[in-house]
Amino acid sequence: MKKVSLLLRCGIVLGLSALAAVASAANSNKWRLQFSGAAESAGEMVFEIVPAGQPPVRVVAVIERNDGENRVARKVKTAIDRQAGKWVDAELDDGEDVLVKRHFFRGFTIVLVSSTVKDVRINFDRE
Repeated sequence: MKKVSLLLRCGIVLGLSALAAVASAANSNKWRLQFSGAAESAGEMVFEIVPAGQPPVRVVAVIERNDGENRVARKVKTAIDRQAGKWVDAELDDGEDVLVKRHFFRGFTIVLVSSTVKDVRINFDRE
């Protein structure tokens, strides 16, 4: 029993260490979010902006049915500005891209936590 428990603990610690390494390797000072496709359903896109060494900032963008990629990008940009504005700057690029730049810290990650919007795809690129 003790050996199994110890192995399980070691596995969990190693797994968490690997996740932390991936997360820190994914930090960047600028991200490009590329949106494609039109929303086939209304819903919410929930993002987390995680500044290096800081707690995550949650951003929720409300998307309407039939919003095209340009409108989705604009709504995500507005949500980032309103909900995480002191941490990052967001701007539109080419209509369907959102550039997110750091404000007070070296690097950060941005991830899509959940989405109830159908048929909108997002590519996250570090810049």
